[in-house]
Amino acid sequence: MSIKAAALAVAITLGFILPGAAKAEMIIEDAYARSASPVAQTGAAFMAITNNGDIDDRMVSVSSDAAARVELHTHLQDGNGVMRMVEVEDGFPVAAGETHMLARGGDHIMFMGLTAPFVHGDEIEVTIRFEHADPVTVRIPVDLERQDHGSMGG
Repeated sequence: MSIKAAALAVAITLGFILPGAAKAEMIIEDAYARSASPVAQTGAAFMAITNNGDIDDRMVSVSSDAAARVELHTHLQDGNGVMRMVEVEDGFPVAAGETHMLARGGDHIMFMGLTAPFVHGDEIEVTIRFEHADPVTVRIPVDLERQDHGSMGG
């Protein structure tokens, strides 16, 4: 077999393999952000993250100019029955074909050291990074009036 024929065979084989390669495709829906008051130094964001891909993935980090630090947080109950907010360093799993909810009183994005107050009706830009899927940059509306997803939590 000539070098040209071998190269063509490899190219054809890769052409059949690569398009079918598994990947994660993340969709962000129903996002909103809030803070407890106009002078608050912290805020939080909530949303539905759907993995429309065919492999499991994990939300690993978030960045934004809206705060000095942006972390992934959740609420856990300690041994005394007290709920405490803690950073989730390993991120949040988002299984293939599933939706992971970031909701008040549960998993959420935490903004610490806000660079400006979260004003109702404004938007903040965040970039969400995953283990496998491409990063997703979204503009999240600030909604200080929304009452769903439980108690204020983050």
